[in-house]
Amino acid sequence: MKNLQSRAVLNNGVEMPWFGLGVFKVEEGQELVDAVKTAIKHGYRSIDTAAIYGNETGVGQGIREAMEETGITRKDLFITSKVWNSELGYEKTIAAYEESLSKLGLDYLDLFLIHWPVEGKYKEAWRALETLYKEGRVKAIGVSNFQIHHLKDLMEDAEIKPMVNQVEYHPRLTQNELKAFCRENNIQLEAWSPLMQGQLLDNEELQQIANKYGKTIAQVILRWDLQNGVITIPKSTKAHRIVENADVFEFELSEEEMQLIESLNQNHRVGPDPDNFDF
Repeated sequence: MKNLQSRAVLNNGVEMPWFGLGVFKVEEGQELVDAVKTAIKHGYRSIDTAAIYGNETGVGQGIREAMEETGITRKDLFITSKVWNSELGYEKTIAAYEESLSKLGLDYLDLFLIHWPVEGKYKEAWRALETLYKEGRVKAIGVSNFQIHHLKDLMEDAEIKPMVNQVEYHPRLTQNELKAFCRENNIQLEAWSPLMQGQLLDNEELQQIANKYGKTIAQVILRWDLQNGVITIPKSTKAHRIVENADVFEFELSEEEMQLIESLNQNHRVGPDPDNFDF
């Protein structure tokens, strides 16, 4: 992990950047387009969106404008989207993929995820993702918010193992059992809400570590993600924050510091619990 272009190798051999930009709750408009462009211009190569965010059109615009202005090509980028709960089902999921591509203005996605493990629906959706993958229309497929029992259930019938599981992950929710299970099964863990929606940015213990390295608390947390082998996609629309968040490749946390951050765990979620969610 030397820089923003450093990539993890997924279980199908596809390379995915360790670090990317998330756009959850960023509405369509110039702010969104500018955030995507700023990220790409400053070295980001991974952009993560979802159908339910309602902003795929703006993300696509930002990608196109950034490519025009920087000269980088589509194959340099890694674009992720997700199928929403109401579209889970074989035909509906295929159609949802087409719609995401259309809104983004892209020919393919690098990663397509099932957004939530809706009981009784995610297996048919997974069959659709397998079809898209086998047809070469998406580079990698995976899931989001799946617990261990969901993954086991899915893999009982799946032809293709998920390449990624994107979950809420931060120092207050370390998900160690899930992380270990994913590692054992060669499923790459990816963190959403890595900064706990800002709730950790005044933590005194994290501030002490940040002071030692001349870094921000956000940078310390994001570095902790990477050193734990977890891909991370912090969200920001502010140009200076987008640049600052990614400045995490030239320092390394000690084992003691890693453990101290780990000890902040309280199994506390800021997002919905996948086992107790009104789908």
